[in-house]
Amino acid sequence: MTANASSKQWPIKRLRYLTSRGPSDSSRALLAHVSEASFLPMEAIGEQGQLDLSRIHSIENLKTGYSQFFDGDVVIAKITPCFENGKGALIQGTLGGVGFGTTELYVLTPEPELDGRFLYYVTVDPRFRKLGESYMTGAAGQQRVPEDFVRDFQVPIPDLSQQRIITDYLDHETARLDALVAEKERLLDLLAEKRNALITRSITRGLDPNVPFRDSGISWLGEIPAHWETERAKWLSRERDERSDTGEEDLLTVSHLTGVTLRSEKDVNMFEAATKEGYKICLSGDLVINTMWAWMGAMGVSSLDGIVSPAYNVYELRARLDPSYVDALVRLSAFAQEVTRYSKGVWSSRLRLYPEGFFAVSLPVPPLSEQREIVAHIENETCKLDGLRDATERTTVLLKERRAALIAAAVTGHIDIGNP
Repeated sequence: MTANASSKQWPIKRLRYLTSRGPSDSSRALLAHVSEASFLPMEAIGEQGQLDLSRIHSIENLKTGYSQFFDGDVVIAKITPCFENGKGALIQGTLGGVGFGTTELYVLTPEPELDGRFLYYVTVDPRFRKLGESYMTGAAGQQRVPEDFVRDFQVPIPDLSQQRIITDYLDHETARLDALVAEKERLLDLLAEKRNALITRSITRGLDPNVPFRDSGISWLGEIPAHWETERAKWLSRERDERSDTGEEDLLTVSHLTGVTLRSEKDVNMFEAATKEGYKICLSGDLVINTMWAWMGAMGVSSLDGIVSPAYNVYELRARLDPSYVDALVRLSAFAQEVTRYSKGVWSSRLRLYPEGFFAVSLPVPPLSEQREIVAHIENETCKLDGLRDATERTTVLLKERRAALIAAAVTGHIDIGNP
């Protein structure tokens, strides 16, 4: 492929002159011969043109209150963040050639001079998406791209045969790049599984597979090295309920993804109290549990001094426990499932882990020196895995950028694709 100025010879037209807003007469005629149709809620439309056509509904239930489209149409999500994320597709493979979906879609029916695949690639061109994002209107979280932006978007249009050459090329190249991305994403999944398995095995079974094992008597824990102890959290920690007089200490938060971190490092827009006076004191080495989200795994040991929400519980760990070992332990998914058994609430999504519930949970207690060896091993091995993950993520980003740049260059005539 070489640089090319062919787009300078392509006529530029607005999409309103290249597409129609409603179905053709032949498309409408299809409705008289079908009793069921494919249904596409927003989640059934992918960010790279994928369609989940598994939902089939009666035509009678779809005639009002939904967008209507036919095979060959192009749909574009109009609402944030779906528009920015690239949700949209060329409609094909629907039951009987007819589909209905969310009203948060614009439906474009290409005129005879415009190939539907070429139109789809125009609508995923980053130029179209970025410019559309700047035109969005509406309240935060409910912003939409105006229809006039879509209809007035100017597109360089080659003749139909050249459009098909371009789209054949893009179909082939994007499929190749998508396969590479899928391969990298499978690798990321495998690395995450390996990382989790490494931590779980090390925390619950130690590092020496040849030591004698015994039944821990704890269902979630299973067998543990025979020389390890188990103890209820009541005897391994105490609740710290000290309060800040000024609220000026660093505010900390806890999540199931990152453990305990500075709130200022989080991209959080939730309500924040005007004063932090009365917030709970948290010292480095303390265990912090989000009472309402413990069932999700929102627990961790802090490496910082600071304050946390009064809705959290803070526990000072006894000397028998290494804080880093406990941090890894409480962030295991199996541990989150275990504390759920001791949580209280009517609804599963409203369960709360109060101190009396946490104190009833049994923990494995290896010798302190062994806890530290386990932590060092986990840090060393996860560092290697994280390096592989970071490199794979960088490659994935580059492949996606390559895909976007290729589409942008092809539909604007900045690469010479030529005849296949």
